[in-house]
Amino acid sequence: MSLEEQARKTAMIWEQSVDAATQAEVRKMLSSSDTKLLIDSFYKQLEFGTGGLRGIMGVGSNCINQYTIGAATQGLANYLQKSFPTQPIQVAVAYDSRNNSKKLAKITAKVFAANGIRVFLFPELRPTPLLSFAIRYLKCQSGVVITASHNPKEYNGYKAYWSDGAQLVPPHDKAVIEEVNAITSFDQIRFEGNENNISMVGPEVEEAYYAEVKKIIPAQEIIRKHSQIPLVFSGIHGTGNTMVPTCLEQLGFEHCMVVKEQEKPDGNFPTVTSPNPEEQSAMQMALNLGKEKNAELVMATDPDADRVGIGIKDEKGQFFLLNGNQAFALMIWFILKHQHDTKGKYIAKTIVTTELVDAMAARFNIHCYNTLTGFKYIADLIRAHEGQQTFVAAGEESYGYMVGDFVRDKDAVSACAFFAAMAAVAQHEGSTLYHWLLDIYCEYGFYKEGLVNLVRKGADGAQEIKNMMEGFRKNPPTAFCDERVVRILDYKSRIEKNVITGETTKIELPSSDVLQFYTEQNTKVSVRPSGTEPKIKFYVSVVAELKNKADFDQVNAQLEAKIQSIEKQLTS
Repeated sequence: MSLEEQARKTAMIWEQSVDAATQAEVRKMLSSSDTKLLIDSFYKQLEFGTGGLRGIMGVGSNCINQYTIGAATQGLANYLQKSFPTQPIQVAVAYDSRNNSKKLAKITAKVFAANGIRVFLFPELRPTPLLSFAIRYLKCQSGVVITASHNPKEYNGYKAYWSDGAQLVPPHDKAVIEEVNAITSFDQIRFEGNENNISMVGPEVEEAYYAEVKKIIPAQEIIRKHSQIPLVFSGIHGTGNTMVPTCLEQLGFEHCMVVKEQEKPDGNFPTVTSPNPEEQSAMQMALNLGKEKNAELVMATDPDADRVGIGIKDEKGQFFLLNGNQAFALMIWFILKHQHDTKGKYIAKTIVTTELVDAMAARFNIHCYNTLTGFKYIADLIRAHEGQQTFVAAGEESYGYMVGDFVRDKDAVSACAFFAAMAAVAQHEGSTLYHWLLDIYCEYGFYKEGLVNLVRKGADGAQEIKNMMEGFRKNPPTAFCDERVVRILDYKSRIEKNVITGETTKIELPSSDVLQFYTEQNTKVSVRPSGTEPKIKFYVSVVAELKNKADFDQVNAQLEAKIQSIEKQLTS
């Protein structure tokens, strides 16, 4: 069956089952001579990826709408009832600032309630990490937050969590999808039920969260001495403004300036092209205010406040953005410096995150685990080691960080508190975060990373990405910048190959569509399709010795040229 035939079949089923307004949209697609929208909207069902259910808002089985959200919730409800047959089931539901998020959160709550499940619904938008925290605090078996994280404004999504406050991992994610796929008619979705099963989350949950943050922040006496350190924050029209300024205030910071133009929640994100703090344009207003007010630190969170972008000043006082690898390396270095005893403790990161962290962990004599991309795998690691080892912190290159395990997902609220604390301690020591970073490079090696995202939308784009991955497997590169490739890791087959000897070893991680190539000079290239966006990602990591800070600009330029050469080779 072709993609168009599959799409038409699914669309015709929808036409018979949906409300009048949706029905009219489906008929319009079916009658159009241009079948692209029909195919993109109906050629498949949305599936859980590294970030849950995510897609463009609109009509269709491959879009985010009341029916796909309703089906996902009904499937999750069915699975919860099978998983906890003798227990009263409770779930927490939250939402961000995106268009339709509040509406979809209410639909989610009502479907759960109609299935006899008690729902704790946040009365106002709140960050995703608070939802993760609330699940454990309220003793829920599951939770959902309506968000598309940092995606463009046309997207929305559905992140589902388990009883430990972590996003769904195997077997739960696939099992929920099976339950969703078992719903052959929208009549099987209980959209209306006893709303007495829905309770509003009270302020005590948020207060308990702040109390946990206070426990993990070191050197609080120094913070009090530097309470006037100037900080700039932007929530980029999202949920960050509901908690980050309050969290900083509770820690003693008295001079946090909020970007007023981006303070109000708005799902159209009117001041940015994309609400992604990984992008310079999304951070620009915060950087401009930082320059104007001579701030020490600039921070901005994405719409659901699980990612944070960081801006710091160089030796000339000019602001620049840290990438996720640099920010995480700084955070880990600061944390490990304040760990008096690392015995039985561990940190974690994803396989595409900088190996500078591995180098630091080895020097501090603390174990560093590497997981697949996605914080759900880091949370799964914590679950597996609970009671045996003590988790300290984790991070990933895509601007996600987590300190302590009271939240089981990346947490930009506590991360902002941590970076502010770091800036205060650096100032106390007569240094800056910039000079700390150079100190790290001189001691552990100058690791520099690059990232290329190739966007390929729709059904044709998905096939193109698949073909590209197959091409890299069938004809892997033999060298990058005249450096011979000596190791290839294929996480899909879970095989690592020594190219020189031909020896193979098993990769002790779940199967995932990721390829990594290592050269004889420790250059690392990773290739993977995004789990949340229509992209294929190329991660490049290079390393060199930095003998002293004065050589930074020269070595940085050499590494940047090397990265650009490799990126050109990968995408040409």
